[in-house]
Parts: sequence; structure tokens; C-alpha cells
Amino acid sequence: MSSPHLPLSRRGFLLAGAGAGAALALAARPAHATARPFGRYGSPERRRTPQTLYVDPHGRGDFTTVQAAVTAATGSGRTLVLAPGVYRETVAVDTTRTEATWIGATENPRDVVIVHDNAAGTPKPGGGTYGTTGSATTTVQADGFTARWITFANDWLRADHPDISGTQAVALKVQGDRSAFHHCRFLGHQDTLYADSTALGVFARQYFAHCYAEGDVDFVFGRATAVYEGCHFRTLDRTDLAASPYGFVLAPSTANANPYGYLVSRSRISGEAPPAAYKLGRPWVPSSDTTARPSLVVRDSWLGPGIDAVAPYTNMSDAFPWQSQRFAEYRNSGPGAAITVPGNRPQLTAEQAGSATREAYLGDWTPWKEC
Repeated sequence: MSSPHLPLSRRGFLLAGAGAGAALALAARPAHATARPFGRYGSPERRRTPQTLYVDPHGRGDFTTVQAAVTAATGSGRTLVLAPGVYRETVAVDTTRTEATWIGATENPRDVVIVHDNAAGTPKPGGGTYGTTGSATTTVQADGFTARWITFANDWLRADHPDISGTQAVALKVQGDRSAFHHCRFLGHQDTLYADSTALGVFARQYFAHCYAEGDVDFVFGRATAVYEGCHFRTLDRTDLAASPYGFVLAPSTANANPYGYLVSRSRISGEAPPAAYKLGRPWVPSSDTTARPSLVVRDSWLGPGIDAVAPYTNMSDAFPWQSQRFAEYRNSGPGAAITVPGNRPQLTAEQAGSATREAYLGDWTPWKEC
């Protein structure tokens, strides 16, 4: 692991992970590591279904880039099988490409990495900057999207760009309804995973099962109805700040009319930062929707010492205090879950917890049956 006092270069981030060391390495297996780059999912010569396309950066598939395969995969119900490799590109799935499935062929998300390095303040060709939305490595707007065993990353680093103040750098922005991610990883720093919807009045449902997300500032955020089940959230250390808080794990921006926002269940939060350096969450009331009433429930989860147990929530704007939003917890454990100031840790009753379930949040959609 590199010294915490020496910032990683972009390439160093790719090879070592976002400050998390070799155990979380992004580097994919060498091309020669397998004679069957698509594993048990067929090949261009033995296509799994007529709707299946194969992607391999070393030329053994139908396409060498993910975006080229997405462009070719018109209509509904297409499957992309991704061979091991680092796909350095931006990818966009528009609303017309519904019911798509992406599969990491080795069934290990460390082997298949989609990564780029735009930030909100990165200059765009022709003028202007990308903004938070435009910084996303991968953007998915279509309904019915499913991904398995894939890493989505943004390896833009503040230390490499001291002249840029717009440091939001999204790994994945997902907006479609019925979007499911199984055994995926989301790596970045600020605004890593943007779980959102296509419009204010659209209540997009999303499901993240056995996934890993890491970052620092608001690294899981947006207005989707999103369930995070059996997930691992990891907070990164900060050497550029003199004092806490170093960041915020969850920043929902739930529409006031939506009864369900973010639900974190049977998950855990660990980190590299000092004790109490992070807040569990803060409400995001964006300028585009000042009527938002962010909703967050964290239940049956383990919160590590990096979470500030005394004051786990804070405001993004004092005009919208967290106490006026819909934040609650239930039966959490770990040092970051200790209730020392009850007024700072609203708890669900057992009756209320009976309605804070994946079934209530996702309705007639049951993606956990597809795990």
C-alpha cells in the first residue's frame, strides 16, 4: 500500500484502488489468464442467445469497447458479456435500450473495470465544464437494466488537479426504473454512486445487492427509491483536510411526494479514516427541487468507528435541516451506531420498521429473486 502522505496518480489509483490498497485493486487479470475470456457465457462462435454480444478489449469478442457494444445493442432485452479488462471510456445507455443485462464474464467484479477520469470542473472540448452529471463514467437511463460482477469507477483525483474546484466525479449515474446491481463495485471519491431518476415526478426503483461502494463526500446520493442490501460502504481517508468531517456516506434527495427514498439493510460501513471522521448522512435539497424531503433509513447494519456516533447527521444547507427530513435508524450495531445523544439518532418503532422493507420500497418488482 502506498504511503497515505503520497497522493496516488490516476494510474496508481487504477492499479492500487481508491486509497484502499491492494485488497481492493482495480487491475484486471492479464489477458492470457484465461483461454475462455467469456467464461461460461459462450463466445461469438457459440453465442448464448441471438441477443447476446461479447466485449473484449483484446479483440476476441464482437467489440473492444463497451460503448460500441451498447450502440449496436438497439432495442430491448440485449445482453453484453464483458471479458476481463480495464475499459477506459465513458458509456451511456439511453432510454430506448430497455431490459439490458451486463455480465462480468469471470463473476468477479475486480476483473471487469469500466473507468474514466472526468470531474464536474474538467474542461470540455469546445468550452465549459462537464458538471456533476456529465462527469459520470457510466450513465444508465433505460428501465430494466441489470449488471452483475462489474466495477464502475472514476479515478479522477483532487491531488492531480489543484486548479479545479468542481471535484464531483461520478462513477455511475443510474436513472432507470427497475435497475439492479448484483455483486458490483463503485469506486471514486466525491459523488461516486448517483442513484437518481430521469425526472422529478419519476420514482425510479433501484436495487443494489452485495455491492461495494467507496468514497468520501456524498458518495451515495440522488433521488431514486433505492434499496442497498448486504452492501459494504467504505469511507476513504483524507490528508487534505485539517479537521472532520471528512465526508458523508449517504445524501438522498427524495422528492416530497415519494414515500420511499434510500433504504440500507443488513449492510456495513467501514473505513480508513480516524474515528468519528464521517457523517452517516446529510439531506440534499437541490436547487432544481427545493421541495425535496430526503428520506433515509439505515437498519440492521454495522456502523464502524469512522461514523460520528454523537452526531451522525448534518445539514448540507441550514435552510433545510436534517431534523425536518425523513431520517431514521433501526437495530444498528457497531461503535458508529452507539446512541449517546438520542435526539441525534431518530429510531423507528418495531411497527414502523415493518414498513421499512425491500418489499414496501420496490412494490411488485422482486430483483432479489434473481440473485
